[in-house]
Amino acid sequence: MRPTFLALLPMLTAVAAHAGSIEKLEAFVAQTQSARASFAQEVIDEKGKPVQSAQGQLSFSRPGKFRWEYRKPYEQLIVGDGEKLWVYDKELEQVTVRKLDGALGSSPAALLAGSNQIEAHYNLDAKGVKGGLDWLEAYPKADDTMFEKVRMGFKGNTLDTMELYDHLGQMTRIRFSGIQRNPRLAADTFSFTAPAGVDVLEDQ
Repeated sequence: MRPTFLALLPMLTAVAAHAGSIEKLEAFVAQTQSARASFAQEVIDEKGKPVQSAQGQLSFSRPGKFRWEYRKPYEQLIVGDGEKLWVYDKELEQVTVRKLDGALGSSPAALLAGSNQIEAHYNLDAKGVKGGLDWLEAYPKADDTMFEKVRMGFKGNTLDTMELYDHLGQMTRIRFSGIQRNPRLAADTFSFTAPAGVDVLEDQ
């Protein structure tokens, strides 16, 4: 099964000690209305063994607009326009459409493309510096999320790494590079039209 941004779809109780990482998250959210970056994604199983990897590019604009494009080793495009979410799998020649409000909400994706009200969905725990990054852990308040916790590592006030831990012991690590804050994004960045001939499945 491919690890996709869609799988990441379905953070503020500050801890006094090591508050730096939480402050950096707050600064990142407050100062970044939109962004563009490259990413490298890796899935690691419960035994610590890498089992899948992918690369691509992402763009987002708050609130709720994003474009997550996998380019290697497969092609998949996920686009949210603030109202709807499209997932286009080129190999399968299939597009899935769903309402965005239910897809974003309390998901880890909301940390990037959601509103600034992180505290409504997550409790935060600052973990201090390790490996050159200032880490925090985010625990979802809802019981029906796919992930047990999310770890975020900051270099300065810039998000460098996200680690998503599911309930089966797997971890998805996403490393960002070349982050551009508040760039000018083309008007059609967050729009999508299904290519001719593909199957379109709408999730009501």
